[in-house]
Amino acid sequence: MTTTPMRIGVIGVGFGTVVQIPGFQSEGVDVAAVCARRQERVDKAAADFNIPMAYTDYRKMLQEADIDAVSIVTPPGLHHEMAIAALDAGKHVICEKPFAMDQGQAREMWQKAEATGLTAMVSHEFRFAPARAYVKELLEQGYVGDLRFVHTTLFAGPTQARGPRPMAWGSRTSEGGGFLGALGSHYIDGLRYWCGEVTAVKGGVFTHDTDRLDPESGQAVSSDTDDAFGFMLRFESGAWASMAGSTAAPFGPGARIEVYGSSGTLITPQPGMNPPPDGTVLGANFDSGPEVRELPMPERFRPFDDDRDGRLMAFRLLLQRFIQGVESETSPGPNFYDGFRCQQVLDAVRDSSGSDGWVQLER
Repeated sequence: MTTTPMRIGVIGVGFGTVVQIPGFQSEGVDVAAVCARRQERVDKAAADFNIPMAYTDYRKMLQEADIDAVSIVTPPGLHHEMAIAALDAGKHVICEKPFAMDQGQAREMWQKAEATGLTAMVSHEFRFAPARAYVKELLEQGYVGDLRFVHTTLFAGPTQARGPRPMAWGSRTSEGGGFLGALGSHYIDGLRYWCGEVTAVKGGVFTHDTDRLDPESGQAVSSDTDDAFGFMLRFESGAWASMAGSTAAPFGPGARIEVYGSSGTLITPQPGMNPPPDGTVLGANFDSGPEVRELPMPERFRPFDDDRDGRLMAFRLLLQRFIQGVESETSPGPNFYDGFRCQQVLDAVRDSSGSDGWVQLER
């Protein structure tokens, strides 16, 4: 007995061609259509990956293409309308992060997905990076005792004097750009995944460098998006977390996550912005002895290697859950509800910027 592979349409050919399309094809998903605003870019993507249908209008793709699902890999300002349109067209959806422009949009996306019963997930693939997944298991096993505090730092920046930095996170806040949404959202989702629901938030966003380099035109542009942020979170469990991040930190070492409980600690360092496929976890508790040491990584958290891009293994593991969700008519996490809850935190950090007060979140 043979089964027909899922057929998907991908909207967006930036990150979409680096991670998503290669990931889909490696997991046996038929990328049947691709869409982008510029004809020359979508034609190139279609030719490079042998995709039969190319569109510059996503609505036309939804109407014409024989697809079961849609992957939205566009700037966040377009996520809401595209996700709603795809769900209305009866398509399962994977949506990139940051999920939406605000929690109002995010709530509508989540509720629409619930109403349709379609599988709808958010691309918070770093939940499945080996070190992050291992920390999750160790926390569930009680390695650190009662979870009390998580501290995260994420610093990167230039290593030599030069002109404007590349516009990696978008140049306009009005389109959903900024470091908090682009990378901070991954860490917020991870903290929720480890620690449970967030009850209160305070923090702020900062813009140190307003001149950015447009990668397409090569010209300097003015940007109002944040390139640094900091926040504190309170959780229903009584635990709390803090994070500070900046892309304007010369010689920044990358990221480090430290987890502290009543009887132990876990640490996962990483040299860059994203968790690598060969990530490590350090730990110690009252039963293991007085020194923090590297804990052997179980092979199940790194079931295969994919050296094309450091994010591909984690994305493919998320994709496997998406396929299982379609088959079982469920929406595994990270799903649109998770996207909504993460968006609440993003909004709260921005809302509390410049304020000394906590922002309470509604359930």
